[in-house]
Amino acid sequence: MELAIITSPFIFVPLGILVLSCIRQINQYQRGIVFTMGKYSKTWSPGWHILIPIFQGLTKVDIRVKAVDVPDQEAITKDNIPIRINAVIYYKISDAARSVIEVEDFFFAVSQLAQTTMRNAVGEVTLDELLSNKQQVSANIKAVVDKVSDAWGIDVQSVELKDIVLPETLKRTIAKVAEAQREKQAVIISSEGELAASANVAKAAEMLAKTPGALHLRTLQSINDISSDQSNTTVWMVPVEALRALEGLVKK
Repeated sequence: MELAIITSPFIFVPLGILVLSCIRQINQYQRGIVFTMGKYSKTWSPGWHILIPIFQGLTKVDIRVKAVDVPDQEAITKDNIPIRINAVIYYKISDAARSVIEVEDFFFAVSQLAQTTMRNAVGEVTLDELLSNKQQVSANIKAVVDKVSDAWGIDVQSVELKDIVLPETLKRTIAKVAEAQREKQAVIISSEGELAASANVAKAAEMLAKTPGALHLRTLQSINDISSDQSNTTVWMVPVEALRALEGLVKK
């Protein structure tokens, strides 16, 4: 007795649909976290994988670098000056499994951690230190956030402070201080120039006194300079000896 095997498309079509529904695609920039009966079992790399329905669950994690815009925060510097400051944090997922298992929402968690860390970092420096050493303050914030978020499988790439908003009254005060500094520098430069000029004049006078006839040559040169100027002023040159003789007559 022979048995005939009857194949029907009504059998293969549902089977094919079932198989296709079990296929999951993981893109190059993703990792797949697989939970078998509620327990973490493996991490899928990019490609196609078979997921067993009901028994297994899949969570996809984007491992590309993300930017978190930390909103404006009220902060007080070490010298008790209120400011508003914001920043941006760049980070990426280094361990996809821990980013799903250890923290509920890593994006929100990193944002909140960055806000509190930024306020604390600003409170440890004065306003002058904050304005002149923004890179160092950013590095301090990055170190703290990176250390805490490392347990979540997150690698902080960099932290950049964007805007530091000062009170209007403080802006006017800083402008006045800067103007006073410029005026002070101008006075110093002017006084240094006068000092150098007086030193040169003294040196020239000493040289004229030591050189016979030098003063007369200088006088003649001055007369020549005055005569070349077109003006209505008339200059009369009187020898010193004549003035001395006149002075002697007056005394008599």
